[in-house]
Amino acid sequence: MKKSKLLLLGIALFAVVLTSCTKGRGKLVNSWKIAAVESKGSLSDSIKNAMLSQSKLTFTKDGHVSGILQFEITDGTFALSNGGKNLVIKDETGTPYPFESTITGDELILDNKEIKMTFKKI
Repeated sequence: MKKSKLLLLGIALFAVVLTSCTKGRGKLVNSWKIAAVESKGSLSDSIKNAMLSQSKLTFTKDGHVSGILQFEITDGTFALSNGGKNLVIKDETGTPYPFESTITGDELILDNKEIKMTFKKI
């Protein structure tokens, strides 16, 4: 009897951990087009304008991301943590790009020490 209670408690704990790790992913899975760029450093106007005209990201259920930021991502991955407040995008080579993320109904904000980008759902 005691072992079955422990087993049920273990299963419940596993379900809570699994759910908390995927929180926010459903809101993120979609295609997003950049709407605003705020540089916190030395981003040239030409790069900013190129980003505003070309940048978009597509996030899939299986944890993959593709699109264009300042560079093209053809087969990257992403991971959300901290209840969807932290997002790490990795490009094809595994280089991590960490952001603080805010996901609302139709808006995605990615913020780090260099740049703040606002995306709209498309």
